[in-house]
Amino acid sequence: MSERLQRALALIDAANAADPKGEALVYGQRMTAELTRLFPDASEVLQVAARGQHVERWLLPRADYPEGKAGYFEWRREQGRRHGLRVAGIMAEAGFPAQDCERVGVLLRKEGIKRDAEVQALEDVICFVFLKWYFAAFAEERDEASVQEIVEKTARKMSSDGRARVLKEFSLPEPLAAAFSS
Repeated sequence: MSERLQRALALIDAANAADPKGEALVYGQRMTAELTRLFPDASEVLQVAARGQHVERWLLPRADYPEGKAGYFEWRREQGRRHGLRVAGIMAEAGFPAQDCERVGVLLRKEGIKRDAEVQALEDVICFVFLKWYFAAFAEERDEASVQEIVEKTARKMSSDGRARVLKEFSLPEPLAAAFSS
């Protein structure tokens, strides 16, 4: 691991350590662990993007945006923009060149999903982290139809290789597993 990568990851961890709920640091570390497992040859930019995917997310509360789907998407877009800028700044401070700093923004804004291999890899990692560490608690709080809908949305965002790995690695009941079969 290069010195600049170590520095960038440490700066992201330091920023996330300020999370009042203590969730951001753990989330970033889980993202790194899954990226390393799923994509061991990931570029340094992708490694930084994975670790910084939710950097300082708590600074822009969801409650600051309108209820409903439109408000949620507006909040999520703004989070992606903010994360891209923040992580680009961290990368610059760590010694990454300008083109890498620009590239991390593309990844964090998820520009080119399904067309850009690194954006898609990041999305697959996000989905694996959700399924592995957050899905059970998420599902407990929702009705069956809502759980099915979110699983279908998750599967649609993933690559075909990612969906195939989900079926191998997770014991999902039918019809949840069916969402990953297509």
